Amino acid sequence: MAIEQENEMTDAEIDDFLSRHETGVLSLARTDEPYAIPISYGYDDDNREFYMRLVSTPESEKRQFLESSPEARLVVYDERESSYRSIIATGSLESIEPSELTPEEIAQYGEAKRPLFELWADGKEDLRIELYRLEPATLNGRWTKIDRQT
Repeated sequence: MAIEQENEMTDAEIDDFLSRHETGVLSLARTDEPYAIPISYGYDDDNREFYMRLVSTPESEKRQFLESSPEARLVVYDERESSYRSIIATGSLESIEPSELTPEEIAQYGEAKRPLFELWADGKEDLRIELYRLEPATLNGRWTKIDRQT
């Protein structure tokens, strides 16, 4: 397998890609400790912001990371036949109080698919559902065409 071509994506290509996808991998870091989880998101292509509903339990590692105001990196990617596309957004997560949401932001959270709570066998009453926004400091995309015959 050889790389035939590799290009940076334009802002319009990035926005189109992110608007058509709904899942990615969110990585959080504090000091020298990483944490990564699959998430779903809503994307506002006018403001270039991501919206996420994150669910955690009292003793979860996720909650510990979220409470530490970690730096964040969101990776959204796909593979189609002979090409790969990926977007990397970096920045800080901002916790959003539901009472402060605008109607436009509420619509973005509607795009972020929520997990099925039946997946949580014990302690449903202890689940914390929090709303977050990621306004990227950097937002970059790349597509790579490959030759699978080589």
